[in-house]
Amino acid sequence: MKQDLIRLLRQKSFKYSPEPVFKLVSGRMSRFYINCKPAVLSPRGMFLVGHLMFDAIADAHPAGVGGLTFGADPIAMATAFASELKGQPIQAFSIRKTRKDHGIARWIEGDLPAGASVVVIDDVVTTGGSTITAIERAREEGLEVARAVILVDRQEGGLENIRRHVSDVRALITRDELMEEMQKS
Repeated sequence: MKQDLIRLLRQKSFKYSPEPVFKLVSGRMSRFYINCKPAVLSPRGMFLVGHLMFDAIADAHPAGVGGLTFGADPIAMATAFASELKGQPIQAFSIRKTRKDHGIARWIEGDLPAGASVVVIDDVVTTGGSTITAIERAREEGLEVARAVILVDRQEGGLENIRRHVSDVRALITRDELMEEMQKS
């Protein structure tokens, strides 16, 4: 399954240039562009990422899986769906970019009580900033963050930065694996 997802990400989500032509959120220019959404939002991508992410988090026995909207949302939903298929249901949740200012003012949408153990996920990590924000907001809502799992690590120090906030951090796929797949094709 992992190799199938690497191929799908390579086809739909990964671009490379010998010169740094892709502008990142930080404003820095990069030789690599990774937008997981085209792959993850495809039916095959949802199937693959849901099962692979479930396999990466099941041993932590979390009550929930989610992260900062919108990057984590389709991955969390696919994972929750796969968890039900496997008979070990895990709730999906989504962390807002801005706090809801009406009703019950919360950062998180989902059905998780305070104290619940969760895994924070993200689609791509460069510096780790958005994942760290998600971890902080989850904790602010009373959730216990057991692990962070990233779909694609750009291998630019993000995982190390995240480890300062949660010790158990993993990536399903690395930029090197995408480059290796690109060189094959």
